[in-house]
Amino acid sequence: MKKILVGTHNNGKFKEIAYLLPKKYKKISPLELKIKSPKETGNSFKSNAKLKVKFFSKFVDYAVISDDSGLCIKALNNRPGIFSARLAKKQGSFLKAMKFILRNLKNKKNRNATFVCSLSYKNEKGKITTVQGNLEGTISTKIKGKKGFGYDPIFIPKGKVLTFGQMSKIKKMQMDHRFLAYKALLKKTKI
Repeated sequence: MKKILVGTHNNGKFKEIAYLLPKKYKKISPLELKIKSPKETGNSFKSNAKLKVKFFSKFVDYAVISDDSGLCIKALNNRPGIFSARLAKKQGSFLKAMKFILRNLKNKKNRNATFVCSLSYKNEKGKITTVQGNLEGTISTKIKGKKGFGYDPIFIPKGKVLTFGQMSKIKKMQMDHRFLAYKALLKKTKI
């Protein structure tokens, strides 16, 4: 069986990426190999995804896929953006970060937001392909739903009424920003 290292320490992301990848792969977590995360010093989702794939590929001789994703909110100058995970860390949890966002949007009319995911894939030959998936939506007025992870309970995809936190895992994974990035990746590579 072919192996692929899914370069993330986030369990929710690991499960979603593993779900998208072909069955022929044995999905390996950096946690299993006791590999720490690199510092995210990039200034975009794509540069961070690429930085991670290069870092994790130093430890293995098989394919690696890494993700950098986050929530860009129009009224907050597209923040937290690449700092989405860091905001949660700073606030103490994703729940506290969501409350912080909702407080900051209280008097704002524009609640438009984009969930962004960049995927970077390095094949066995060392070729790196980096793509991005953007999913438009809005921020709900309350935290809704217990499913998903991260900012899922405050994001309503365009044309839907439920937040990702209220949707079934499968429904979410077949339409979210990670799925869109993966579809873009499939057009450019043979995974």
